[in-house]
Amino acid sequence: MHIAQTKDTLSDIYLASLKIRNQVFVKEQGVPLALEVDENEALAVHFVLYDDDNEAVATLRFLPISDHELKLQRMAVPAAHRGSGYGRQLIEGAEAFIQKQGIKKVTLGAQITAKEFYLKLGYQPEGDVFLDADMPHIKMSKIFNEK
Repeated sequence: MHIAQTKDTLSDIYLASLKIRNQVFVKEQGVPLALEVDENEALAVHFVLYDDDNEAVATLRFLPISDHELKLQRMAVPAAHRGSGYGRQLIEGAEAFIQKQGIKKVTLGAQITAKEFYLKLGYQPEGDVFLDADMPHIKMSKIFNEK
């Protein structure tokens, strides 16, 4: 297993990320492609977890909010790989990377169906449920302690 990241929207890593996102969000959940791929693609850092056969099995992106805060977005694991721990591995690896960059806080808008997943990873809910792409979400955040 290994994690790769990129800001290059022409790279194979980014294309692997888009493939997973298209499979999960567009085909499975019915999110319009115009909402899924947005104006923030080139601003974000895209992470992909590859298995031992070098297959892309999970993805997410971090969008900068400030010098010390990022927004976790587009977290996706294909249906065939859910329950494998790949999502947790990717988030933990990506968090370790960003903490080395001085990031102190991560926020996200979790689909309600993923709320428990993020709670187990230390994210705390904030505010009321809201709709994003016609699906209920809740804002969550995680503060990283200074080491």
